Amino acid sequence: RWVAGIFQSTKKLFLSERAGQGQTLEFIRKNAANGLSVANLVAGLSSVLCSLNRQYHHSCWLLLVGFLLDLADGAVARQLNACSALGAKLDDFADFTTFGLATALLLQPQGVLDGLLAIAYVMAVFARLCFFSSAGIPFTYRGLPCPYASSLLAGTFLLTGGNITLLRVTAIVMVLFMVDRGFYPHDKVLESQLWKKLVYAGGVVAVLFSPAAVASIYCLAWSTSYIIFPFAIWSCKV
Repeated sequence: RWVAGIFQSTKKLFLSERAGQGQTLEFIRKNAANGLSVANLVAGLSSVLCSLNRQYHHSCWLLLVGFLLDLADGAVARQLNACSALGAKLDDFADFTTFGLATALLLQPQGVLDGLLAIAYVMAVFARLCFFSSAGIPFTYRGLPCPYASSLLAGTFLLTGGNITLLRVTAIVMVLFMVDRGFYPHDKVLESQLWKKLVYAGGVVAVLFSPAAVASIYCLAWSTSYIIFPFAIWSCKV
């Protein structure tokens, strides 16, 4: 009886440990994409703080990191079959913070007109996320996705050394692209052709390990190609 009792206790302990490990793995599976969205949100908030302290170059780097995180979270959610309403809301909130508020602060609003431009940019991102995001066509967006607009602005800032006039002109153009309700493909960079995955991997290397000039040119080329040749190059059917 004593040996049997020890055996039963050991068995229960082993099963409970396996159950605990299973619950932990399931929790990680369900929240891996949410973790990337939270990381995107943290990058956006950190970018806001850097801009408020006039550390605009650091702010740009954080925006580019947020850009990469945003492209990854949806792919991870779909691959792990962990899409949820909470994840969608978290993703939109992170996008609004990083690609709306944080990006608008790069415009360095100091007067009334500058402030109106910054507000217009934030409202364009808000409208894009709330009203224009779905085109009613599979794998298609309506309005330029705000991560690409943000990446273009951050790359422009880094490449020109913070030329505020050029940056504001670029922001006006991006506002028009976001609200004109044009069609753009859901590129699915990490779920598409091998060359697109290599482009993403190159973006990670450029942002994390390359000088500012290399990273800015790389992200500018990437974002510009998506804006100008959306379906010819970046459609998931190509």
